[in-house]
Order: sequence, then C-alpha cells, then structure tokens
Amino acid sequence: MTTQRLQPLYIFLSIILLGFSFHTAYAQTGTIRGTVTTADGQPAEAVTVGIMNSSIGTITNEAGRYQLNKVKSGTYTLRVSAVGLQTEEQSVTVTKGIVTINFMLKESANALKEVSISDRKRKYKVDEPSPTLRLNEPLVQIPQNIQVVTADQIKDQQIYNMLEGASRNVSGLTMQEHWGNYARVNARGDRLAPFRNGVNLEASWGPLNEDMAFVDRIEYVKGPAGFMLANGNPSGFYNVVTKKPTGVNRQSFDFSAGSFNNYRATADLDGLLTKDGKLQYRLNLMGQLAESYRPYDFTNHFGVAPVLRYKFDNKNTLTAEYTYQFQRMNAFGTAYLFSTKGYASLPRDFTNAPANSPATNIYDQSAFLTYEHKFSDKWKFTAQGSYFNYKQVGYSYWINSILDNGDVNRSLGLWDASNRIKNLQAFFNGEVQTGWLKHRILGGVDLGDKYYIADYSRSVSLDPTTPFNIFNPDNSAVNWPAFDRSQPLSQRGIGTATSQKYQSVYVQDELGFFDQKLRLTLAGRFTHATVVDPYAGTSASRKVTPRIGVSYSIDPNTSLYGVFDQAFIPQTGNIFGGGSVKPITGNNLEGGIKRDWFDGKWSTSVSVYRILKNNQLVADPDRPNTPYVVQLGQTKTHGVEFDARGEIVNGLSLMANYAYTNSEISKDTDPNNVGNPVPGFAKHVTNTWLTYRIQHGELKGLGFSAGYQWQLHRLPWSLGSGTADLPNYFRTDAGASYQWKKFNLSVVVNNVFNKYLYSGGHEDYLNPEGKTVYTWQAEAPRNIRASIGYRF
Repeated sequence: MTTQRLQPLYIFLSIILLGFSFHTAYAQTGTIRGTVTTADGQPAEAVTVGIMNSSIGTITNEAGRYQLNKVKSGTYTLRVSAVGLQTEEQSVTVTKGIVTINFMLKESANALKEVSISDRKRKYKVDEPSPTLRLNEPLVQIPQNIQVVTADQIKDQQIYNMLEGASRNVSGLTMQEHWGNYARVNARGDRLAPFRNGVNLEASWGPLNEDMAFVDRIEYVKGPAGFMLANGNPSGFYNVVTKKPTGVNRQSFDFSAGSFNNYRATADLDGLLTKDGKLQYRLNLMGQLAESYRPYDFTNHFGVAPVLRYKFDNKNTLTAEYTYQFQRMNAFGTAYLFSTKGYASLPRDFTNAPANSPATNIYDQSAFLTYEHKFSDKWKFTAQGSYFNYKQVGYSYWINSILDNGDVNRSLGLWDASNRIKNLQAFFNGEVQTGWLKHRILGGVDLGDKYYIADYSRSVSLDPTTPFNIFNPDNSAVNWPAFDRSQPLSQRGIGTATSQKYQSVYVQDELGFFDQKLRLTLAGRFTHATVVDPYAGTSASRKVTPRIGVSYSIDPNTSLYGVFDQAFIPQTGNIFGGGSVKPITGNNLEGGIKRDWFDGKWSTSVSVYRILKNNQLVADPDRPNTPYVVQLGQTKTHGVEFDARGEIVNGLSLMANYAYTNSEISKDTDPNNVGNPVPGFAKHVTNTWLTYRIQHGELKGLGFSAGYQWQLHRLPWSLGSGTADLPNYFRTDAGASYQWKKFNLSVVVNNVFNKYLYSGGHEDYLNPEGKTVYTWQAEAPRNIRASIGYRF
C-alpha cells in the first residue's frame, strides 16, 4: 500500500496521539450530566441547570439532556429552574469521571410550554441524532461526520423544498441538475442517497422532493455510511426526519408571498386528543402557487401530513404517519438551455417551451407505522413498516439537434411513471455493563422492495419542417400530438420495469473503556440482494460488510474519531451494446475531531476521508438523455471538510463550512481514462449564514441575517469532450425579521447582487457539425420572499 493511500490514516493517528497528550490537563475535574423530564415523561427543553453559588450552568437541549464540564472535585447543590416553575435541587458529589443526576419536574409538558412560549429561541444546533438513525448517543461521540440542519434554520432562510438551499448548510454539498420533481444532492464525488425517517428512497427519478412544511430536521450523514442504514451510497446520505407529535398543545400558521407571483400558506397543528395525553396528534398542511421567471413555467403544490401517536403506557408507543403531496408543473426539461456559443450565451429567462406547454401531474403518498417498546431506561425495541407510492403523469422536453446558427429541432416525449417502495425494519438497542467495560449494542433486520416502471419511449418532433431558432425564438402555440394512454402503465411500460429486493441483518457493539472516554465500535452487516433489470436480466448478490470505528473524548466536549467501512450497493443500468451492471463495492476511511463550545451552544468538526469505490455508474457521455450508463472500474475520492454551527453569544448564531473534494478515476479498462475527474463536483465549496437578533431594549426581537454560497473549480455534470470550464459560483442572500409576542415577520432577498448563476455540462452528440454543445440550468434572478406567522 502506497504512502499516498495511507496519508489519511497517518493524519488520524497523529490527531489521536495529540489528543492523549492533552488529556492530562483535565484529569483533576469531573462532569455532571443527566436528563430533565416533565411530570408526564416528556423531555424538558430550555430549562436552566446550574450549581448553586457558582457561575457554572447550562440549559437542557431538545432531548432534555444537560452536561456541566470541568467541575472540580467536591460536593455541590445542583439546581434546576425556569421562569414560572418550581425549583428542584439535588446534592451531588463530584470526583474524577462522570456523575449522572436526573430530574423530574412537577409540571407537565404543556405547563412548561405555557411559561416559555413567549421567549422561544431559534435553534441551529442539536446534540442528538434522531431515533431513525438508531444511534443512541450524542453526536459528539459518534465516529461519523453527521451534520443536522434544523427546521428553525430552514424557516429562517425561507427554504420551501429540497430543491432549494437546504444543502448550503453543510460542507461540500452541491445541487446538481434536476427535472423539477426530485432533488439530486452531491457530496464526496457522488450523489447522496435520499432517506426519509431511516428508509432508503433512492431511485432513478425520485422520490418527489420533500416540502419543508413537513420536515423537523435533515440529517446529513457523510462518508462511510454503508452499515448504518442498508444500501446507502459510500459518499453518504441525507435523512429527512418528518414532524411528529410532541405531547404539547401548540399551533402555528404562516403565509408567504414572493417574486414571480409566489404565494404559500402552511399550518402546523400539534397537541393532545385525550385528557390523559395518551393519544397525540400532529397535522401539517401546505399549499403553494408559484410562477417562474421563465415564461409559461409554474409549480403548484399541495400537501397534507397527519400523524397519530398512542402511548399505551410508559413503555409502549404506536405511531401512524401519512403524507400526501400533489404537484402540478410545466412539462419536465423546460429549465434546460442549449447553445454552441458557450454557457450563459442565452438570457437566463429563455425557454424552448411553446406558449401552450402541457402540464405534468405528480401524486406522491407515503405511510409509516412505528411501534416502540422500552424494556427499561437502557433497552428499547423498534419495528417500522413503510410504503411509498409515487405516480407521475406527464411530458418531458429535450432537443434532437442544434446547429451552430441556432436552429433547434425540439422534442416532446411522454413520461408517465410509477415508483413503489416497501420497507420493513426491526431493531433493538441498549446498554449493558460487563465489569469495567460498557457496551452499547445495536442489532436488527432490514427488508426492502423497490419497483419502478415508466413509459418514456414515445416522443415527437415539435419542429418537423421549420426549426426553432434560439437567437430568433418563436414560442407560439403548437399542435400537440395525441399520445395514446388507453393501455395501463403496466402494459405501456413493459421492458422498462426495474426492481430490487434486499434482506439485511446487522449487529454492532460499541465498547466503552475508561468511563466511556475511549469507545471502540465493531459491527458487521450481511446483505442479500436481487435485482431485476430489463436490459441485464435478473442477478443476485450477497456480501458481508464490516465496520470498525474508534472515538476518544479528550474532554466531555471534544472527541477524536476514526472509522473504516465497506460499501455494497446493488444497482441497475443499461450499458450500450449489452453487459450486466455490477454492484458497487469499496472501502471507506475517515478520521476527524469534533468539539462543542460555549456550554454546548456551538459545535465544530473537521474530517479527512478517502473513498475507494468500484463499479460506479455515470451517464453515458456519448448518449445523454437516454437510459445508457457507463460503469467505471474504480474511483478514488478524498478530501477535507469543516463545519461550524450554533450560537456564539446570546442572539448571534453562525453556520459556516468549507470542503475540499477531489474525485477521479483510479482504475479502468481504458487506461486513457485513469486520472480523469468524475463529473459533477466542485473542488472547493464554502458557505456561511450569520443571524443576529437584538435581545434587549425597545428593538428586542429585531433580527438580521446574511450568507453566501461559493463554489470554485466546478466540474460539469457531464464532461463529454469538454473540460472543467464552468466558472466559479458566488451567491449572496440576506434577510431581516421581527418577533413580537406570538407574531413573526420576515423578509429574505435571494441572489442579492442579481448574478447570472447556473450549473451545466456538455452534450456534444446533439451537434451534427462536431461543435461543442453547452447545456445549463439557470437560477432565478434577484427575488424576494416575505412571510408573516402566528404561533399559539
């Protein structure tokens, strides 16, 4: 093994050794931590916990947990308090190590909410992963780069769906080309697999991008993630966690209006259906009408998401969740621009679509049923079944050819599709002590069934006699062909259907040494998968993938980690000329350091990684807009990532990140390809978002925010015969808001400097004259969104 390949490991080991040298500075102090709950068993958030007659104190997080660090040895009185609550006190003796003290308040969760609603703070940092990630420990201790974007931050940036700027809040993420129905988020040299509540939804053309009205948080799990949730991409995945009942009666309504006749209304209703609090509900509603800066484009969206939760007792809980989204939009593909004159050689509001462009309808449904049983405070069993049904009735635009003089032969195709996913998960996790060794154990099974079928083989030319010219466009109405839909999709789509079934079992043991300061993770997963592909037939494969991780706490706020993981992902695709598609395999190595600052209000993380991936699929550069793919021999991706988020001082919050990424072909049957970059990433990506809210005086509640997105050395999404000729990307956004009692007003200006921003690639096969064809998608010019909200 070469020195270059071992470089990330050398870096990680050096950091570990450095951490041990610092550890002695904290040997004479201890840590007090625990959980504060309400009388009805709910976590008590934003409650003050402190040591009497001292300046040591903190507030509880969303899980009701707190931690006091660097407490000198001795006996103290610990006090829990909040405005309007009865104070609770306990005596505690601190020695070297960790002391756990839990509190139960006399007030219920609703009583706690009533005294704190008028002074609610926005949260940009959380300390715990969601239960859907199955990892029952603080983020700072997990040997993995996991970044969480909260609903508060999404709302402050007025992000409406996954196609917009949610990815700006995490290092190294870029949004690649899209068709208006699903979001493709790339990081570490490839697409991040989309998950929802722990279920893998990755498909060729889906799922429908989530509306943020239903989202509680988005968890970005970077890098070696194959073990954590079956069949995730080695580059990582993002997990959209939907809103659930909190056991507290609270409601909110928001109305927004913006540029290009954009109108949106949402409602979030959360509360109890029975007096004893056993039956809880959450209902989210949204509706949006939106035109575009491009002529004839529009996206109308409606959604409803009811959730019911029944708590049989303190040990057994059943949660039923349903989400329905309907989206009506212009035909797919109208966002693509084509020219032989270079990127941005057409106005950004240019369109190839005629005035009577046909609409596409999308119907998206999902359902979850989750059962939880707590054997004790330390052991829990969870079973979850889910069903997703995506139906699409629509059309798509592309072009058959383009000449250097601007003459284009436009094409309209039928694109009806159905995507169904069924999933069953069951797992247990808990803790056990064997002598001086502590075990955090996780084990379970995953069963998945995916099916996709489409009718996309029929298309017609819109310009059979007179070409459409991009330099002298005529967007007048055309006569649409009457596509025959008399047969059901199951018949029309014969020959396109793909399916994947997999069964996985896994087990993990995290061994804690020296009072949990050093944690060693040993895990393994066995996966059996069967793939049915219309071009390559049926194939079955199985593999055992190990996972080894180590995490060391220099002090209660700082940890070093390293992880080794193997990937195994069955995949489908059509290789021109025939041939079967092999599953993705590979090795992943990552190391880093995490730290919480300012009593846990702010966090930073730095990670270095290397991913070796075999059999990666990319679109066939010689046959774009077709189902053909090319399977690479091996790709190598390595880089460095930095993330910081949280509240620096009272009222001042900052999110900042930076990533360096390099991804290239390391092995291939064609030696000329070795060393070439993998399409679709930026070598340098950095983002910030700064928010300040006045805390006192007559202007209390007034806030300001601003941020930028900056990408340098971008690689096109398809290289063709071109090179990395995309210009650097820089976008600035800013906003202002005002909170007064139960009201909230906010304004956000996107693309403040009105730059012509875009991403793109090369589609040279479209020009019969041998010219380079540039294709790109432009972003909106400067635009404004304003909203008013009411919470009670």
